[in-house]
Amino acid sequence: MQSRFSADCRQCPRLAGFLDEVKTRYPDYYARPVPSFGDPAPKLLIIGLAPGMHGANRTGRPFTGDFAGILLYRTLHKFGFASHEGSASPEDNLQLMQCRITNAVKCLPPENKPEPSEIRQCNGYLSAEIADFINGGGSALLALGAIAHQAALMALELKHRDYRFGHGAVHALPAGLTSGLKLTGLTLYDSYHCSRYNTQTRRLTTDMFEQVFAKICTDLAFHQKTGD
Repeated sequence: MQSRFSADCRQCPRLAGFLDEVKTRYPDYYARPVPSFGDPAPKLLIIGLAPGMHGANRTGRPFTGDFAGILLYRTLHKFGFASHEGSASPEDNLQLMQCRITNAVKCLPPENKPEPSEIRQCNGYLSAEIADFINGGGSALLALGAIAHQAALMALELKHRDYRFGHGAVHALPAGLTSGLKLTGLTLYDSYHCSRYNTQTRRLTTDMFEQVFAKICTDLAFHQKTGD
């Protein structure tokens, strides 16, 4: 069942209670379900895992104010999706072009680990976002990490075993209808998450991340030329 995002959602008791605790400790933090950010009619929809404690949970904007956002927004700027590199504050006038960013889970989870039931509960919001994305002419989904990958497939009612996660993997999704949506021309791209751990351990390097975006841009340019 698709559902529309609400910043007042409290359907996951563990997450709602944790946000209440965080708000008590950090009264100035946003500490609510974080909405997506970017172009309202994008060609690229980026799906992360969940808000970070001192990033999106603090600022109210995905990947803003924390380490993970540094590489992401720098790369988006390099490839023409962002007006500048900065991601420190929602008041920085950053704009995204042809790109929108969301998360598989809208609320900060304890230890950055959402439970399977919470991912399923929040999937209705992601399903609605992807529906709007497809209906608006979007064609490229980018999953940052295995959980985001699985959440995207869940939203599209596709089987995980048919589309295995792997950094740099490109999945041309089958033409036809799923969840009432026509999937012709929709592609799911995978990348390791641009987290501090992944970048500092060099599981994900800048070159590796940029190669994913280079592939997306090449494919989007082809689609735009052919009208697909």
